[in-house]
Amino acid sequence: MKFSEQWLREWVQPKTKSGEQVSTEQLAHQVTMAGLEVDGIEAVAGEFSGVVVGEVVKREQHPDADKLSLCQVSDGTETFQIVCGAPNVREGLKIPFAKIGAVLPGDFKIKKAKLRGVESFGMLCAEKELGISDANDGLMELPADAPVGEDFRKYMNLDDAIIEVDLTPNRADCLSMAGLAREVGVLNKADLTELKIDAVAPAIDDKASIEVLAPEQCPRYMGRIVKGVNVTAATPLWMVEKLRRGGIRSIDPVVDITNFVLLELGQPMHAFDLAQIEGGIRVRMAEEGEKLTLLDGQEVALNSDTVVIADHAKPLAMGGIMGGEHSGVSENTQDLLLEAAFFSPLAIAGRARNYGLHTDSSHRFERGVDYNLAAKAMERATALILDICGGQPGPVVEVSAEENLPKQAQIHLRRARAELILGIKLEDSEIEDILTRLGMQVTATEDGWDVIAPSYRFDMAIEPDLIEELARIHGYENLPVRIPTAASPLARLPENRLPMGDLRRQMVARGYQEAITYSFVDPQIQKAMDPANAPIALLNPISTEMSVMRTDLLAGLVQAVSYNLKRQQPRVRLFETGLRFIPDGDKLAQIPTLAFAATGSRQAQGWAEPAADVDFFDVKGDVEALLARTGTLKQYRFVAGQHPALHPGQTAIIEKADENGQWATVGVIGALHPSLYKTVGTKQSIILVQLDLEAVRETAIPDFSELSKYPEMRRDLALVVASEAPVDQVLEAIRAKAGDYLTKLNLFDVYVGKGIDPDRKSLALGLTWQHPSRTLTDEEVNDSVSNVLAHLEESLGATLRG
Repeated sequence: MKFSEQWLREWVQPKTKSGEQVSTEQLAHQVTMAGLEVDGIEAVAGEFSGVVVGEVVKREQHPDADKLSLCQVSDGTETFQIVCGAPNVREGLKIPFAKIGAVLPGDFKIKKAKLRGVESFGMLCAEKELGISDANDGLMELPADAPVGEDFRKYMNLDDAIIEVDLTPNRADCLSMAGLAREVGVLNKADLTELKIDAVAPAIDDKASIEVLAPEQCPRYMGRIVKGVNVTAATPLWMVEKLRRGGIRSIDPVVDITNFVLLELGQPMHAFDLAQIEGGIRVRMAEEGEKLTLLDGQEVALNSDTVVIADHAKPLAMGGIMGGEHSGVSENTQDLLLEAAFFSPLAIAGRARNYGLHTDSSHRFERGVDYNLAAKAMERATALILDICGGQPGPVVEVSAEENLPKQAQIHLRRARAELILGIKLEDSEIEDILTRLGMQVTATEDGWDVIAPSYRFDMAIEPDLIEELARIHGYENLPVRIPTAASPLARLPENRLPMGDLRRQMVARGYQEAITYSFVDPQIQKAMDPANAPIALLNPISTEMSVMRTDLLAGLVQAVSYNLKRQQPRVRLFETGLRFIPDGDKLAQIPTLAFAATGSRQAQGWAEPAADVDFFDVKGDVEALLARTGTLKQYRFVAGQHPALHPGQTAIIEKADENGQWATVGVIGALHPSLYKTVGTKQSIILVQLDLEAVRETAIPDFSELSKYPEMRRDLALVVASEAPVDQVLEAIRAKAGDYLTKLNLFDVYVGKGIDPDRKSLALGLTWQHPSRTLTDEEVNDSVSNVLAHLEESLGATLRG
């Protein structure tokens, strides 16, 4: 919001402690430190001197130029010959006149000149030439009553500054001169020059017919008929200038007055041409698709969630946003219907943006306008219209739904709480003074105060809001600087859980980089990756490609891998930890998950290793390394399985045994199914893993066992088993019968080919025994081997290779 410093000082006179006027810079600093950030300060006009109010007493055509005029211009005491090229110069016109010796912005000095053979003794000025605005299509026209010869700068009050304030959305109460002046008065303990607004007595009996059919959206609507207005009257210069310095251009006196009241009091208003209203006013919700042509000429199809001001035949305006073109004031208007209303912020919020609009009215209503201000604004606007345009006013008609109007916030402020948060003890008298000057009703209690917020403070709701006000007005810079003190006990770290930092370091050590993808993904890819779970659709998605919540992490990871592959990154290894969202009836299960993906070469390019692509077993090794970090690797197993997004011949289900030996699925590993390459946007295989994070983080608590000093006994077995027999089953069968002293078991060779049945394979295994307190005998080890072989033959049909 922009405001004129001179206009502000008409309302309040801020002074320093020594009694001097607060300077412009000091005022800007005060406002900024109070939370109303000043974005900039600019002069109302450029620096110039020697410019007076002049009058064109005679105009003739230049003898040698069609586009130049030869004028006689008076400064009140003498007449000067001026050559002028402005199209709007005419006899009787009053204009800024720069006399010889004047200095215009840019250090441009006015001298006697000769234009096309005719001498010119000065210059008639446009607004741009004086640094007032960018208008340069003609001379700046002054009112007919402008005093000829008076210093133009003084006459226009141009020794002023325009201060631009960037208000946060919660401070709608300062979107007016009254609100800003109130704030400056509180900061400087200065009294306001209250605007005296008397009720305008009706001169006619004509009443507006008003019907409010949307009381929740518009709890208060006021209207007044004013007949016989002169819309061709000139807007007073003082009003035009205040509007201009507030960033609003002058249009016609009626519109200027409603805009002036908007800037002065903060109440948006609108004036309808009474002749264009059929029947009476009806405040209702729009019908879906209903058409309305706005004041800017744009035709919009209204949505059913939009409040409209209508008559009995058609919509007239978008409530709280913009008026309609055909019902607005025109040069033929004689009778007005003035409108002032309160619209619920929720009824206006976002509606203007839905139509690509942003107006001064919507800016204020969606943040909150004082719901008790409409009557005051109506009287102010009526008085100004009568003073400038004439006319006869009728009585004010008000329709209110008190139950739908906001209620003033009632808040209890505790003295101890204020001291704790502020870090300083304010005297009770200062607290009461600050809150009272802010317009609040304050009642002392035993432990603090009961406070009723004024109707214009929509941001007051809870105790911290009041404490923030105390900090603002007392001055943030006056609050003590203290190091925060708080109890900070060390958090307990359970030994049976792998810290997330360790997990991430383990993945990075294996060559992976951490990725963070969106929790919402492309529904097409999500369905392809996890068709079993229907994802939750977002009500307001960023885009159609990010419109559902992920039910697994793989959908986002494969997109990240594809993105990198398309940008000449042939070797990609990514991992991610996060939540996946699984609908469970009326509830939503949010499951912590770890996923990783690998594609491209097994090793980074180098001379030491032959080039080869990463495969299923490389990534399986990464999984086993991670599980080994927890010390519970023996509790896991990999079982051949199926997954709709993974290659049927390269997929394994990861299972974990519980305390009772029951196996439960905790993850899956496999290569991306070739049929999904096109969907994902890749041309090469991607190995994917997904694990329940909580299962992976469970670790074994270290338990010391004494190292045996006795020798190991090893036996190597070459077993022939069926080709389809998983090695895991063979190893489990051996552990089951090898006895308590088996310490090592490893597979060191697999052979198929000559000398072996085509339907069978040979496994070479090394078994190692060691006793903790004595040396094992050959007989004991041989007995264990015999037990193992017998069990393998019985359970798996395994035999020793001959």
